Amino acid sequence: MRLNKLSLINYKNFDEISFEFEAKINCFIGANGVGKTNILDAIYHLAYGKSYFNPIATQNIKHEADFFVIEGDFEKNNRQEQIACSLKKGQKKVLKHNSKIYEKLSEHIGLIPLVMISPADRDLITEGSETRRSFMDIVISQLNHNYLNQLIRYQKTLKQRNSLLKYFSLNHTFDADNLTIYDEQLHELGHAIYEKRKEFLNLFIPVFNKHHKHITHSKDEVQLIYESQLHQNELTVLLKQSLQKDRILQHTSAGIHKDDLSFEINQHPIKKFGSQGQQKSYLIALKLAQFEFLKNESGIKPILLFDDIFDKLDETRVAQIIHMVNQDDFGQLFISDTHTDRTEKLIQSTQQGYKIFKL
Repeated sequence: MRLNKLSLINYKNFDEISFEFEAKINCFIGANGVGKTNILDAIYHLAYGKSYFNPIATQNIKHEADFFVIEGDFEKNNRQEQIACSLKKGQKKVLKHNSKIYEKLSEHIGLIPLVMISPADRDLITEGSETRRSFMDIVISQLNHNYLNQLIRYQKTLKQRNSLLKYFSLNHTFDADNLTIYDEQLHELGHAIYEKRKEFLNLFIPVFNKHHKHITHSKDEVQLIYESQLHQNELTVLLKQSLQKDRILQHTSAGIHKDDLSFEINQHPIKKFGSQGQQKSYLIALKLAQFEFLKNESGIKPILLFDDIFDKLDETRVAQIIHMVNQDDFGQLFISDTHTDRTEKLIQSTQQGYKIFKL
């Protein structure tokens, strides 16, 4: 998987800029605030149809402009794939593949395999369960469109059930038969999603453990644990048990939308007991495992984006990560950093082709 050309118009801080990428390793170097991360985010945007950092699409338009356009020329399995993403204020975002507009953005997921590693990944540790579920769902969805469609249908059904619970409360009424229809749909979809998440984590966790040991060479024992209410019972049973609670809360309190991943180090939550370095190593191992899992399952090396590579990691650990590129396990790599000499010294040691873009 390769990105050969990238063009931006009115994207974040850029008026208009283009890049051509011929090397395996591409480095964006410059002071903070010049837009290094924005370039990586534009590449991510083309792969996922959205920004990695800002979910409010219009805020990715340059100030005082009323639209943005991102275009990328990719190469996958010796085929040219042109992706264009554009947004005009007041209109719907448009995503095109080889000049054809997608009816649904979800149809695009998986075409451009890509993994982003960023300081913003710390949200996986500090934020709520939705962030960790999203990580799990993104990895699975890149390989399994049926899973993505089931997720979309589950969320739609959940929204409908919650609306019905609110209606019951506002109108001081209750219709058990009407609610049962949604319960059965949630059970069917939720069970399929739950089983797929279990199957995914059984394969993913050993890969994660391997990468963590490789990065740290430490005696720290890390755990990645899947937490789900469905471990205890089927969803239909859980929904019946929580019915009175749901009527009071006016939303559904049981289901796979409550699933979580527990990140632990030496049997303790890494959020409370892990140092910044330990947390960063954990997250990088998580993302490198994502990369390897996608590569193994698809047979394609994803593009790897490494934003602010030296953030909270010493040069020794960064060198260990960069040297993994030498093993030819990786495809195209994009890096951002603030120091030219520091980055170039490390990249030269890989004996791979590279290019530095100074911003």
